[in-house]
Amino acid sequence: MSRVSPGPVAGAATSKVEQAYELIRERIVSGRYTPGYRLVLGALARELGSSPVPVREAIRRLEAESLVAFERNVGATVRGLDPVEYRWTMETLAVVEGAAVGQALPLLTAADLAEARRLNDLMRAELDQPAGEFDTQRFSQLNQRLHRTLAAPCPNPHLLELVDRGWHRLATLRTSVFSLVPDRTHQSVAEHDALLDLIAAGADALTVEAAAREHRAATLRAVLAHEARDPGTTP
Repeated sequence: MSRVSPGPVAGAATSKVEQAYELIRERIVSGRYTPGYRLVLGALARELGSSPVPVREAIRRLEAESLVAFERNVGATVRGLDPVEYRWTMETLAVVEGAAVGQALPLLTAADLAEARRLNDLMRAELDQPAGEFDTQRFSQLNQRLHRTLAAPCPNPHLLELVDRGWHRLATLRTSVFSLVPDRTHQSVAEHDALLDLIAAGADALTVEAAAREHRAATLRAVLAHEARDPGTTP
């Protein structure tokens, strides 16, 4: 009796797509792949030990998440945020993240507050580096970790989902913003200090929410002011 050879294993194909998706996405979010970086299917497939098919599928998923764009005669590239979309994203994030931090306030522990201060001190230390040695990527990562520390205890999972979506949309632009508006780095650290001092002093949830919201809004104003001075330079 002849045996029928099994067809392709669906799970294996799915796994390759997931591997490609996670690899490319992590490199975009971490800043290793910056806006405009060209995603070469063949090279990524070789790195993953697969055919180009799962890589192409992974890139389609990333395109649906607005992290990747297709350009004629270029192919897939890492997408940046245009000024209009950046404004909408930041305006939304200022509202939902401020609300998340306000709701998280009663659940923030002394350890959470100490961790946030530690992260801000590390950001301050980056600013003290000699000229030319400031690591914008590390500064950005520390900044995101601080924001996550303050919002994470929020008990509303739907609100946290909206915050997380906003963080992911900004992830590809974060380093570029601090490079684009260098003064914003010092201001950001000072605003973190003020926010953490409010929390430590026992400020009410609405006051903390307003301060967290204003912190995001200040970054938006700085970027929009830069765009007004130098149109077309915002990533």
